Amino acid sequence: MAGAQVHMCKTIYPAHANSHGALSAGQLLKWIDTTACLAAEKHAGFSCVTASVDDILFEETARVGQIININAKVNRAFTTSMEVGVKVTLQDPLTNVEKLISVAFSTYVARPADSEKVNLKPVELFTAQNFMEYMLAAERRKIRLDHERDFKNLMQEHGVNDEHVCRNEEDAVSTDLTHVQSIELVLPPHANHQGNTFGGQIMAWMETVATISASRLTCFHPTLKSVDMFKFRGPSTVGDRLIFNAIVNNTFQESVEVGVRVEAYNCEEWAKGHARHINSAFFIFNAIKEKGELFAFPRVKSTTKDGLRRYHEAIARKRIRLARKHVLLRKEADCIPYPWDQANQENMINSNIAALTLMAAKPGWEVTGTLDHIKIFTLEEDTLAIKIEMQVQIPSELAFSLLSDFALHAHWNKYYLSSRIVQNVTNDDKIYHTTTPSVHGNNSNDDLILVSQRKPCKTSDPYMIAVKSIALPCVLPFNQNYCKSQIQCAGFLIYSDGNNSSLVSYYNQPTTADTSYFAANFTGLSEKTASACIQFLESRSSNLNTTSLCDNS
Repeated sequence: MAGAQVHMCKTIYPAHANSHGALSAGQLLKWIDTTACLAAEKHAGFSCVTASVDDILFEETARVGQIININAKVNRAFTTSMEVGVKVTLQDPLTNVEKLISVAFSTYVARPADSEKVNLKPVELFTAQNFMEYMLAAERRKIRLDHERDFKNLMQEHGVNDEHVCRNEEDAVSTDLTHVQSIELVLPPHANHQGNTFGGQIMAWMETVATISASRLTCFHPTLKSVDMFKFRGPSTVGDRLIFNAIVNNTFQESVEVGVRVEAYNCEEWAKGHARHINSAFFIFNAIKEKGELFAFPRVKSTTKDGLRRYHEAIARKRIRLARKHVLLRKEADCIPYPWDQANQENMINSNIAALTLMAAKPGWEVTGTLDHIKIFTLEEDTLAIKIEMQVQIPSELAFSLLSDFALHAHWNKYYLSSRIVQNVTNDDKIYHTTTPSVHGNNSNDDLILVSQRKPCKTSDPYMIAVKSIALPCVLPFNQNYCKSQIQCAGFLIYSDGNNSSLVSYYNQPTTADTSYFAANFTGLSEKTASACIQFLESRSSNLNTTSLCDNS
């Protein structure tokens, strides 16, 4: 066992369970925080405090009688802080089956008795897995440090319209009905070995009020699916009064986000009404019906400007969560462009079409944004996928003709600098070389993409344009300074809505080279770019009609 590793094993008793017999998420958060803190202190040699806990996703539900195994290990020590990785597994003693419940990453800071900062010793790397976690810890730290900036940029990009404070959706529930406030007096049993309120206990109390808030939207027991980054802003001690305020911020079809804010008062502050903000977090719940189906939460509406702000912030956080998950997944295993095989080109073309068809047919697409004539959807499975629907006032055949010519994309999509045909494989399948701007302003990205276009076989079928990255062994890099971009699966499906109207659906499953761009401009084809696409298509249609009238004259 490595020097900075700690293992904890717990049997789940009824006292650890919630009202429907499952392990309380609050209790699990306590155990996770305790184990991670012990690992941090084992490495530092000093007392440590929790600075933050990254997003936690709960994969499985544990029940009374089962065994919880928690492994905590310091992945990397920075100057004065360290990242601790925690893996939680479930073991059933009757079947001996093991399942993964959760993986969490916490940041701890060493706090010796004299309160001076400590420069931490580096972590020893014994295995390839240790090295990989060591490298990923730096990526996760960068994400943590950039979180507030990315969030602020997203909110500025999409904005909040004060003129539309109340959402007038039919059957929408007011978020005011979900507000929960609770108070706790910090007693000695709630303190850690340093005399401060135990971080795990605070997280457990937060989970309790969040669950009550979520339950006010459904008659089913809400189940905690994930937590969006706990951040401890300051300590509290024995004798403090902790005020917990929870409220539903937004719902996303089969999930709901509840925000919880914690404020602390000592006796003097209590009398004066001066609070200390010590923690905030956002809890994502779903609810399971009796037959195992997920409950569809009602839409919510805000009746105040503050409620509207929380509503939009929940959308921004969801986008950032998906982008974060995508970044880290792709850092672990980057996609390699498909090598173009002349002898097997028919299968590669067919797989290009099939990949787009399968992505479009997948269930579970959730609406994450709407604008005039535009809807944005996301699908979160192993990786992030996005869909954008655009209502366009031109015939579907003309939209197909304009969108399948990638040399025209630079006219409306700022993500393309240039695009030229490298090879005509067939009349309907072409290989393009494209260049795209770098997010950081250094050089450019380039890519070789296979574009396969298909007309509908019958009236109800859509026009299809499928895109994926490939590698041509005979084509040398066009510029040694270029960074390689990659498209795993993307494209357009274009449906006819009538003689002069069509519904254009754009799909994309981005890869590593695009993650910075997608974090800042989550959809890859943002609302602004989608609007530009609509304007481009309709203006081209108008120009064609004008030319046709002139010719007839």
